Amino acid sequence: MPFLMPVSVTQENVLQLEKEGLLNLAALRTVDCMSLKDFDSTALTVLLAWQKKLQADGHQIAIQNAPDKLKVLAGVYGVTELLGLS
Repeated sequence: MPFLMPVSVTQENVLQLEKEGLLNLAALRTVDCMSLKDFDSTALTVLLAWQKKLQADGHQIAIQNAPDKLKVLAGVYGVTELLGLS
């Protein structure tokens, strides 16, 4: 079962979201961004933190239903390939 991203990821909730994800590492192997609507680069920050933890455990993150804005931000920050958003 994938980890479902919330509608909003901002500085106000990113730390809580990161902790929630780290408590559910098995679910983080697939992250569904279908609901993600209101976000900025903090969404990339949390995805990268999860990816780092998964890689340390020998796994990769798979992001499903990434909004175009997330893909554009990943390109601007040069992390498209790291997150598998190409």
